[in-house]
Amino acid sequence: MKTKMRFFESLFMVLGMLLGALGSHYLKKILSTESLSSFEVGLRYMIYQGLGLLILSSIDFTTSKIKKYIFHLILWGTIAFSGSIFILSFKTQFSFSLAWIGPVTPLGGTVLIIAWILTTREFMKKPFRIN
Repeated sequence: MKTKMRFFESLFMVLGMLLGALGSHYLKKILSTESLSSFEVGLRYMIYQGLGLLILSSIDFTTSKIKKYIFHLILWGTIAFSGSIFILSFKTQFSFSLAWIGPVTPLGGTVLIIAWILTTREFMKKPFRIN
């Protein structure tokens, strides 16, 4: 599980760096200020979750099952939350409607909140130990 968590942590961080560079150099030219601001929110939260995965990968949980569950919530929550924001940032660039993606953002955010509530609950059950 540690390897998987660190892989996705690294992936989120690499994507964060690449998309951040893309945003600051290229997307400024094609996106409105509001869309670029939204894009940066998605980027920021992806990086936060990547850092969170890095930290969580080194912590022992009460069971490996709960750690795996929390990992999957963070992974899919980040993909839904940040991914939908990235896509919606480009909605003016498409000739078709992306309105159906709008509800995915709060769903992804809710999944992330649940993941961190479960993490907090785990820490309250047992003092965590970094390995």
